[in-house]
Amino acid sequence: MRNIKKQIPNKYYKKLKSLLKLIFFLILFISIYPFLSSYFKVSKQYNPKILITSPKPIQESSALPIRLIIPAINFNSKIENVGLVANNTMGVPVGREDVAWYDLGPIPGNIGSAVIDGHYGWWANTGAPAVFNNLSKLHKGEKIYVENSNKKITSFLVSKIQIYTPNSNSTKIFNSNDGKSHLNLITCEGVWNNTTKTYSNRTVVFSNKINVILLKFKLKYIIKPWLI
Repeated sequence: MRNIKKQIPNKYYKKLKSLLKLIFFLILFISIYPFLSSYFKVSKQYNPKILITSPKPIQESSALPIRLIIPAINFNSKIENVGLVANNTMGVPVGREDVAWYDLGPIPGNIGSAVIDGHYGWWANTGAPAVFNNLSKLHKGEKIYVENSNKKITSFLVSKIQIYTPNSNSTKIFNSNDGKSHLNLITCEGVWNNTTKTYSNRTVVFSNKINVILLKFKLKYIIKPWLI
C-alpha cells in the first residue's frame, strides 16, 4: 500500500482507499447475509378473515366437520356427529350449545346434501337459549361456513328457508341428485306440544356450496430481542 501511495497523488489515493473499503464491506455483507436472515423466526397464527378464491373445483375431502360459523347471526359452534336414533329419525346434539352433523350423509362440501341440526327453545334447568334460536333470522344470500379438521373452511350461500311439520316428507332435505354440494340446517320452531315434547314446526335453511375456501392463517414475524 505504501508503494501505491508514492505513485498516486494524495487526493486520488484517499478516494481509492475509500472505494476499496466500500467494496470490502459490500462483499462482506453479501457473504454473511444468509446467516443474518436465519436469525429471523417466523411463526404462524390463524385469522379466519382472509378469503382465498379458487378458480378450480375444490376436491372432495375426508376431513370431518368440527365447527359451524354463521356471521350474519353471530353464530360459532362446535359440531358433534350423530346418526339415526331408535325411531329412525336423525339424532340431535347432547347439549344446547353444540350442533350435530348427520354422519350417515355427505361431509359438508362433498357432493350431496349434508345436514346439520341443533336445538331450539330454552333449556329447562337453566332457562338459557338453545343454539339455533336465531336460525330463522337468516336470509337468502347470507353465508354459512363449515370448518373441518384440516383447518379449512368451506363456504355456503343460503338459497331458501322453508317451514316443515314433523310429519313432512324430508326427502329434499337429505337427498339431492344434481351433482352439487349442499348444506341444510334444521331446527324446531313454533308452538311447544307438552304431550309429544316437541315443537309444531321445523325450520330448514337450504344452502349451496360456493367455490371459495376460507383459510385460517396470518403470518406474524418475530425478531429475537437481542437483534433489536
